[in-house]
Amino acid sequence: MITFWFAVLVLAWVLYFVLEGFDFGVGILTPILGRDEHERGAVIRTVGPFWDGNEVWLVAAVGVTFAAFPDWYAAWMSALYLPLVGVLLLLAVRGVALEFRGKHDAPSWRRRSDHLLAWSSGGIVLLWGAILGVLVDGLALRADGEVAGTGLSRSLGPLFSPAAGLGALAALLAAILLGATFLSLRTTGPVRRRARDLARHTGTFGAVALLVLGVSTGNSMALAAAAIVFVAGLQARRAREATAFGAVVVAVAATVVAIFTVHGDVVLRSTLDPAWSLTRESAAAGPEALKIITVAGVLILPGVIVYQLWSYWVFRRRVASERVPS
Repeated sequence: MITFWFAVLVLAWVLYFVLEGFDFGVGILTPILGRDEHERGAVIRTVGPFWDGNEVWLVAAVGVTFAAFPDWYAAWMSALYLPLVGVLLLLAVRGVALEFRGKHDAPSWRRRSDHLLAWSSGGIVLLWGAILGVLVDGLALRADGEVAGTGLSRSLGPLFSPAAGLGALAALLAAILLGATFLSLRTTGPVRRRARDLARHTGTFGAVALLVLGVSTGNSMALAAAAIVFVAGLQARRAREATAFGAVVVAVAATVVAIFTVHGDVVLRSTLDPAWSLTRESAAAGPEALKIITVAGVLILPGVIVYQLWSYWVFRRRVASERVPS
């Protein structure tokens, strides 16, 4: 049961970071690939029907972590509460920018909304990347399961580690690549061409950066990601947009899985003493609690997945970014 719920937890986080990943990427690229209000509107319409539904997976991922692995949730969320509050606030800003953009016809209003969307999306990506980097590096867990330190140094200190910085940069690169390949797949006209070119250049740059990282650190995961990202850029160059997007999705999904399984059964490593680390067994809820949430999960999660698949099928058509004569 513990292994099953750990797999469900990882799946929920994978779906969140993949689906919201291209949402964030589109938000970042809105003022870059859209040269006027019409083109920026086309960029935003590609995620208009999906972005709020994609956020459901954040609720699912956090909910599963809380219900199935409460000790892990308590240590992780309490230690990094300020960055996580920052994520929630920026998610609210992004939602306001998306929803209120169309409430006024003034070009200045929409331009400000687009820039607010871009900056909030970029901030979310950087914070999530840093948080995931901290998870790989570990926290200063004591024997009682609490994180050492007090005040701001306890919550913000881990974000200034090399692992957090590397995670933030990698997340930004992944979001831009996801957004570019998604826009090349979902638009027509000039935005599609610009997105395809950006995906090609970003894929090449990302592959080189990951290759250097993998060779210098001996990290096989980075080398595998470099190969997949290179394939994505190559497919974008050949205008095979679906394959390019699929390759980036695979790279992001594999990276998230690797982050949550990098230490084997250890879900949160202690940087003070490896013996104080949290494992799946020690962090999991009791057998009765796992049985109860299993019933709830079987009833709820399939319905969410079916609804999302249906919505993506309904809104599968490309969005025209060129001006069509009336």
